[in-house]
Amino acid sequence: SSGINAEYGVLEPRQYELLKQELCEGGEALQNLSSLSPSALPKLVDKNPSLAVDILLLLAQTQQFGEYLTILLNMELSLHSMEVVNKITANLELPPQFIHLYIRSCITSCTNITDKSTQHRFVRLVCVFLTALIRNQVVNVQDILIEIQAFCIDHSRIREATGLFRLLKSLDVKEI
Repeated sequence: SSGINAEYGVLEPRQYELLKQELCEGGEALQNLSSLSPSALPKLVDKNPSLAVDILLLLAQTQQFGEYLTILLNMELSLHSMEVVNKITANLELPPQFIHLYIRSCITSCTNITDKSTQHRFVRLVCVFLTALIRNQVVNVQDILIEIQAFCIDHSRIREATGLFRLLKSLDVKEI
């Protein structure tokens, strides 16, 4: 089936729609999900993030789901990995510990990027990602407020970091 091979190459929109339909109908692709090892997830996220979201949502009811979350947590920071986590959190209530660890991982990854232009790009992406999580009330800001504020202050020259900092401050006022 094309489902398991989807990790190796980018699917055309038509291929993706057919595979998604097959997954939803419980066809052969759904049975083949059990053969998709958690270690294949990074490639799938990188090549086909929308399909990765669909598959992870289907796997959420399985005992293996925790393994897939651990893989997501340990993946290299990328636009696609943040997109997948963002879309999953919009559809599922993930454990707060996972969300906090993922946010910390994003912050650490940004800090460790040595190339300034790449770092700025990822700081902007992380700020947009965090803003979405906060606005969608996916994360309890109080639990990691200090870390996010420090991140914003460290990158205060970046517009998105300043915007995120303002959002945090406006929430702070509302909660008093």
